[in-house]
Parts: sequence; C-alpha cells; structure tokens
Amino acid sequence: MKNHAMPLVAIVGRPNVGKSTIFNRIIGDRQAIVSDIAGTTRDRLITETEWANKRFLLVDTGGLESTDPTTSPTAQILDKVQSQVEVAIEDADVIIFATDADTGITPDDAEVAQKLRVSGNKVVLAVNKADNIQREADTSEFYKLGLGDPIPISAYHNHGVDDLMMSVVERLPSNDLNNQIESDVRLSIVGRANVGKSQLLNALTGDNRSIVSDIPGTTRDAIDSSIRHKDKSILLIDTAGIRRRGRIEPGIENYSVIRSIRAVERSEVSLLVLDATELATSQDSHVASYLLQAYRGIVIVVNKWDLSKDLGISKDDAKKIIRQRMKFLHFVPIQFTSALNKAGLDSMLNTVFKVHLQWNQELPRYDLRRTILNAVADHPPASNPRHGLKLYGVTQDRFGPPGFTFYVNRSDLVHFSYRRYLENTLRKTYGFDGTPLKMRFKGRGEH
Repeated sequence: MKNHAMPLVAIVGRPNVGKSTIFNRIIGDRQAIVSDIAGTTRDRLITETEWANKRFLLVDTGGLESTDPTTSPTAQILDKVQSQVEVAIEDADVIIFATDADTGITPDDAEVAQKLRVSGNKVVLAVNKADNIQREADTSEFYKLGLGDPIPISAYHNHGVDDLMMSVVERLPSNDLNNQIESDVRLSIVGRANVGKSQLLNALTGDNRSIVSDIPGTTRDAIDSSIRHKDKSILLIDTAGIRRRGRIEPGIENYSVIRSIRAVERSEVSLLVLDATELATSQDSHVASYLLQAYRGIVIVVNKWDLSKDLGISKDDAKKIIRQRMKFLHFVPIQFTSALNKAGLDSMLNTVFKVHLQWNQELPRYDLRRTILNAVADHPPASNPRHGLKLYGVTQDRFGPPGFTFYVNRSDLVHFSYRRYLENTLRKTYGFDGTPLKMRFKGRGEH
C-alpha cells in the first residue's frame, strides 16, 4: 500500500480559542510524539490522521504564531489571524474555523469570517468550549458570521467532535492522482532558509527556474521541474525554507511553511540540505522532524562544500559532527555537494535512487517473521512474573513507506528500548537506508 498526496485540513482562529486542543483531540493521544532522543521535536505542527476511513493531513496553524516584541499585542493578534487565514485559503482543502462560546463573537472573529466567506463551502465553523447547556444554546449567535451552521463542541471534554469531523469529512476531496506527473522518483528539496536549495535546484535543472538570493525566505512557492538521470525520470519539488517555530514571520512566511510541508508530502524522497559553514543546527533538526513525521526517504546533503578548504574541515569530520548532533538520523546517508560548481550531483542522485529502492522495499512474509522471532529468541523482552511482553508475530502492511505491525499481548508493555532493538534488527537485516520505519504494536483486542 503506497502513500500518496492527501487532502489538507487546517485549523484557524484567534489565539486562546483552543486550536491545539482541537488538533490533539482529532489525532488522538496515541499519535503524540514520544522520543527519548535529544534533538527531535515533541511539537506537532502537521500530522497525517484518519477519520471515518478517510486519511488527510491536519495542520494546527496555532503552531505558526510568532511574537514580535516591537509590535503591540493587538497588532500581533491581527497579524496572526491574517496569516492563518492566508495559509488556509491558499492551501487547505477544508478549514476548521475555531471560535469560543465563552467570549462570543469578537471583532477578530468577524474579520476572519469575512475573509473565509470567499472560500465557500470548505469552511466548517466550530464553536469550542460549549461545555454546558447555556453555552451550547448561545452558539446560535455565530450564525451571524455567515459561515453556515455553527457546530458546538468542547474539545477538552470530547463533546461534539464527532459531529464536527463528520462535517469535515463530507467536504474532503477524493485522492485524485490523475493530475500527478508521472516519474520514477518524486524528490523534494528541503531545508531551513538560505542553505542553497534554489541554487541546488538550478544546478540540477541547468537553468534558473527558481529565484536565487542571499535573502532568507526568498523562495515562496514550491516549483516542480522534471529531469532525467541514468534513464530514470525525477520530479524535483523545490520548497521554501522552513524556519523554526517562533521565528516565522507573519503572513507569507507562514504560507511558505505550509507549502513546504505539503511539498514534502507529495514527494517520496527528500533532500535535507545543510550549510557546510554551519552543518547541523537546531533548526536543521526541526526541519528533519517534519520529514520523519511524513515518513519520507531522506538523504542529507551538505551543500556549499566548495568552502570546505577555507573552513579546514574534512568529509569525515563533517559526518562525525552531523552524526553527533542528529543522532536520530543515524540511518540516513550523507552526501556532499557544491551547487555553485555543480559538484557531487551524480553521487547525490545515485544515493537518492538507492534510498527510493529501500523506501519501496517489500519483504518476504515468512522471512520477515523468521527474522523477528529469531531476534526475540536471542534477546527476549524484560518481564516480571505477573506482567511480561509476549510477541506473537509481525506483518509488513505497507511499503513506500515501509510499515510493520507487531502482534503482542499488550502494546503498553512495549518499552522504547525494545522497539529500538526490533527496528535495529530490521535495519541490520534488510537495510532500509534513509528510510523511517512505521512500527505499530497491536495488543489482543486492540483495533
């Protein structure tokens, strides 16, 4: 089962109406990021989820809000609202407009509604914090916004969320792949601002299809280009730079973050571009977290390597630094390029093909089962007399990206260290270079 581009649902609204609570309620606690590895983000800006057997990307635009100390609080709120709406109208398939039953309609709500009315039927109006009979009755006031029937909910108490999501699902488009350009590999170019993504795209395509500038954030839109390498076609998806949360400027910068993440979702493999003069920064780790969440194949590209002599650094030194700072990408190959001199491109693309092959790898059923059961026999999970983890079998239920379901007696007994042991077993046996693995543990009676 392959993973293709999905519809996108964005939650918009002014601050403090409960957008993040709605987001968490929709995805469910089971999808929260849990990691013991320093450098991985625990915040979810965007995630793939499912409701009524329909899969979609859910975006919490509240995660994009920035604070400029030089701007008045009122202006900050207006900027945040404006940017959220711009993001949603431009790129979302369905918009959840979150409001607050406790405060009623505010001037900011009215301003948002005025902008959203142009987007037509794709808006679902959620009146949050309707956690008693009186507040639920008061939601009738929100008809004044002209966005159809307001849906009273209490995300905190999980009241009305089913009604809200059924309305969302009714508006979701089908996953129409007819307009998708045919290619052997869909490759996105990703990285924080000003690491040379556009210059790398130009080096690959041989022209100036994308704007190149020293000003961070110059590239605003994803630009598709087709190239051929070793008789294979590659669809290149350029993306605007992703900046760390809290440093994203209102308006068009927010728009480019969503556009970048969506470009990653359209791709199969992503080039994570780093700057040789800085190597792996905390912002690079943040960008990498988006790729892990999307389960795309990953190749780390150290660009501007023509400066290495002046920097006095070798490839081995650079790899060591990157591995130390980004331990959670230990399975990802590292390539070195100079987009300026068009150096290292062939090696980089050859690595992309190898990762793409691993990302699409489908394992023989009985060989997989034997490998995992042998690993369990060699290193049984820790147990005590009353409660012990038992593993009965495993299946690969998807590829592109590879996904595995492990059948156990109780999923809550799976310790992260044992999960990592099983993942390492899969990688040692089958490779999966540059490929994040989806691993699900299903206990008896669990769906």
